[in-house]
Amino acid sequence: MTPAKSKTQYTYEITPNAGTPFNVTLPEGRDQWALSELIKARTIGCTSTTHPGPRWSGYVHKLRHVYHVPIETKQEAHGGKFPGTHARYLLACDVELVCVDGGVVR
Repeated sequence: MTPAKSKTQYTYEITPNAGTPFNVTLPEGRDQWALSELIKARTIGCTSTTHPGPRWSGYVHKLRHVYHVPIETKQEAHGGKFPGTHARYLLACDVELVCVDGGVVR
């Protein structure tokens, strides 16, 4: 039997608006994908409509509470057949990818 391939590890430098920069390392997967999408979206942010993913609220919760990444949530109204509100998630810090599997990126 062939051993399972380990997931790629991504290390990010998080620079909060107030506080000391710190690094977080995430394995390849949905949480890492969500952080990558938030970085690409910059000040526009992400919603489940603009960046389809099965559980944005779950990814954001884990990024906030396990990895301590500052993420802002804005509630936005929408119309349509089922009017209501949806969340838009935005990074409330600077984030930079610094390392992939131990190899320096920057």
